[in-house]
Amino acid sequence: MEAPKNHVFYRSNKWSYPKIVKGQGIYLYDEKGNTYIDGCSGSAVANIGHGNHEVAELAKEQIETIAYTHLSRFTCDPIEACARKIADLTPESLNHVYFVSGGSESTEAAIKMARQYHYEKNPHSQKWKVISKRHSFHGNTLGALSMTGITERRQVYDQMLINFPKIPQFYQYRNQWSTDWYHTSLQAALALESEIQFQGAENIAAFISEPVVGSAAPGVYPHPVYFEMVRELCDEHDIIFIMDEVMTGFGRTGKMFACEHFNVEPDLLCIAKGMSAGYAPIGAVVASDKIFNTIMTEGSGAFKHGHTYGGHPLSCAVASKVIDIVQNGLVENSKERGRQLLDLLQNLYKLDFVGDIRGLGLMIGIEFVCDKENKLPFKRDINLKQRVTENCLKEGLVVYPGSGTYGHTEGDHILIAPPLIITEDQVLELYKKLEKALLTTQESLRKEKLWISSLSPSHQQAMYRQRL
Repeated sequence: MEAPKNHVFYRSNKWSYPKIVKGQGIYLYDEKGNTYIDGCSGSAVANIGHGNHEVAELAKEQIETIAYTHLSRFTCDPIEACARKIADLTPESLNHVYFVSGGSESTEAAIKMARQYHYEKNPHSQKWKVISKRHSFHGNTLGALSMTGITERRQVYDQMLINFPKIPQFYQYRNQWSTDWYHTSLQAALALESEIQFQGAENIAAFISEPVVGSAAPGVYPHPVYFEMVRELCDEHDIIFIMDEVMTGFGRTGKMFACEHFNVEPDLLCIAKGMSAGYAPIGAVVASDKIFNTIMTEGSGAFKHGHTYGGHPLSCAVASKVIDIVQNGLVENSKERGRQLLDLLQNLYKLDFVGDIRGLGLMIGIEFVCDKENKLPFKRDINLKQRVTENCLKEGLVVYPGSGTYGHTEGDHILIAPPLIITEDQVLELYKKLEKALLTTQESLRKEKLWISSLSPSHQQAMYRQRL
């Protein structure tokens, strides 16, 4: 590992970082003249693409008007306008927008809001635990990481985390019940009921779920029966239902919010990423009337939480403009281009190592396996996700890699989530680049004889037993 040649503390010293000098539409350009399709919008953030002049002009105007106000003492038009737009778009009772600076802050604020809700109702309440799921990601702050169900992300900090209970994900490709999509979703919901009984409903403050799984198992989503049962269970046991739409919100899945696919209304909705499409840091928790009234009108009247940049005037002004742009046909485009891309991607099943392709709108996951029949992963030291990522970059395509779908530490996948402005021709261009990169990856795996030999001894034994 070579130390960086500048003063930036990067996220990894095992990667060489191309320097991007410009972005325009769905494309990024580096200092060496290379062009890339931003096939993952950074991390499902740049929903309206790069270099939008409307946003740039609006940002200049706002910077010249008000630099900063603290939300504990002042309000201003951009804050109120942004909150009004969000409240108008979210499900009926979600009318109260608490601004933060990003996704991790959003989910962490939500669990604190859920706890304070119960405290305001009864100061002696023991409701504090948050049930979350394996194969989930809710952020990297300690509270958010406590809810996250990815072992690799938690391992270093495990002693510092809250031991929140985890239940199985609605993960059809790797479900533990060996059943169909409907019954996988049903069993996953029953797992929540079982955990509530095990922990005691009197101890459970909230349950959190992504409607479509993001980085932990990209593109996975349940049958509508899942959220129907979740809503009933939460109502029955006075548990706050938190939906994490940090990645799925603002058109990403072909609906303005992914909860619309399932006709479900959470008590708290976490949003960020596409809210400002990367042009300014922002996030929010959207609270129901029930939550807001219990804390702010019938209770103490103060939420015991806050961040310096929550409700930043520039970020709120930018988010308002981005929301206007998304509403102008981009949600429908996400739906149509997502269908087109998903149809094209079915051709990739011809490759020996493509195990599963799934998704909604322009939020699509591809999972790679060493053995399709048994869904077994490549060994970690092969680092398949990095091989795929590097080959995609060589073709001029940026994808979002991940791991941990098998046994929580092994297994490789990528997320495909291009800007919502992508055109029909650009979808085809993206697909061709991805196909070529994956063919190159397959050829190198064959050349290095990394198929069965890539499995660990325990996996090879498992394969042998299954084939008997």
